[in-house]
Amino acid sequence: MAVFIGTSGWQYRDWRGAFYPERLAQRDWLSHYASHFSTVENNGAFYRLPERAIFEAWQSHLPEGFSMAVKASRFLTHVKRLKAPAEPVDKLVKASAGLGDRLGPFLLQLPPNLHADPERLAHCLDRFPEGARVAVEPRHESWWNDDVRSVLSERDAALCWADRGGRPVTPLWRTASWGYLRLHEGRAKPAPSYGDAALRSWCRRIDETWPKRAECHVYFNNDHGGAAVRNAFRFAELMREVGGRGVPGARP
Repeated sequence: MAVFIGTSGWQYRDWRGAFYPERLAQRDWLSHYASHFSTVENNGAFYRLPERAIFEAWQSHLPEGFSMAVKASRFLTHVKRLKAPAEPVDKLVKASAGLGDRLGPFLLQLPPNLHADPERLAHCLDRFPEGARVAVEPRHESWWNDDVRSVLSERDAALCWADRGGRPVTPLWRTASWGYLRLHEGRAKPAPSYGDAALRSWCRRIDETWPKRAECHVYFNNDHGGAAVRNAFRFAELMREVGGRGVPGARP
C-alpha cells in the first residue's frame, strides 16, 4: 500500500524559518515543499477557487508522481450546501484539470450544521466525472447511518477519516478502494502537535484497514508553528515501520 503523506496547504507565513529557508521567495515555496513531500491538500481552493491557469502554473512546479488534492469551494459545500451541484462541480473539475496527472482526490468538507441528506450527497457525487476520486468529510453526527455509507460505497467515494485531539471524530468506515485521513489538532506540546502515541494509533488503523494494493492520503491540518510539517515527517517514519508499507516522499 502507498501512503501519501502531506499537509493541508503550503502557503503559511510562520513556516518561514521553520520549514522554508528565510530567504526563499514565496513563489518557490511549492517547489521546496514538493522536494520533501509527495502530496499536498489545496486547502485554499475552499476559500477561492483559482482559475485553471493557476493550477497549470502549480503543475509546472510539481515533480512526476506528486499529487495535489483539491478541497471543493465553500460555495458548493457551505453556500449551496450540495444543492444544484452541476455548475460548481463542473467549474471545480475544469479548473483543477490544469494539474494534469498531478491532480489527486477532491475533498468535500461539509458544514457542521448540515444534517444528513443521502439523496443530495448522491446527486452531488454523481456530477463528478467517471474516475474522479472524491472524499467526503461530514461533520454532523446524523450522517453516520447505513444510507450514507451505501451512497459512498456504491460510488467508491471515501469517507474522510478525521481526528481532533488525538481521537477519531468520524466512524472508521472503509467505503472505497482508497483512503483519506485528515488530522486537525493534536494534544501534544507545542500545540497543536501530535505525539507519537496518537500517530502510532493512526498508523495501526491504516495498516489494519487497507490492503496492499490500496492508496491512502494523509494530511495534517495543524499548520500553526509548522506542527503539520513536523508531524507529517514523523508520521512517515512511523508508517515505514508498519509492515514495510510504501511511503512515497515525506522525507526531511
